[in-house]
Amino acid sequence: MVKIAIVYAKFNPEITSVMVREAIVEVKANGAKVGAVVGVPGCFEIPLACQRLLKRKDVDCVVALGAIITGGTGHDGLIADAIAGELLDMGLDFDKHVSLGILGPKITLKQAKSRAKGYAKRAAIAAIAMSK
Repeated sequence: MVKIAIVYAKFNPEITSVMVREAIVEVKANGAKVGAVVGVPGCFEIPLACQRLLKRKDVDCVVALGAIITGGTGHDGLIADAIAGELLDMGLDFDKHVSLGILGPKITLKQAKSRAKGYAKRAAIAAIAMSK
C-alpha cells in the first residue's frame, strides 16, 4: 500500500482546507494510505516540511498543497518558481515523488477557489501513480 504524506499551507485556509479534504478522499479512494498531514504557515515553508517527511521510511511520497494568490507585485511568481524547483530537486534526491498541488502564480482568489478541488485531486492521483 502506498503511504502518502500531505503538506499544506495554512495561509488562504478557505482554499487549502478544501484541498486537504479532497486529497485525503482521493488517496483513500485509490487504495493508498495517508500517513501524515502537516500544516505549515505558508507555501514558502512547504519544501522544508516535505524534506523532513521524505526522510521517513514510512512515507512513499508527498503531496504539496497551497495557493499562491497574485498581488500587486511579482512576489507570487518568485515564490512559486522557488518552491517548484525545490520540490522537484527533492523528489530526485530522495527518489520519492513530490506532487505539486500548489495553485499559482498569477491566480486570483476567485480562480483558486474554483480550481482547488481539481488541483488537489490530480496531485493525489499523480503521487499514487508515481509511487507504485
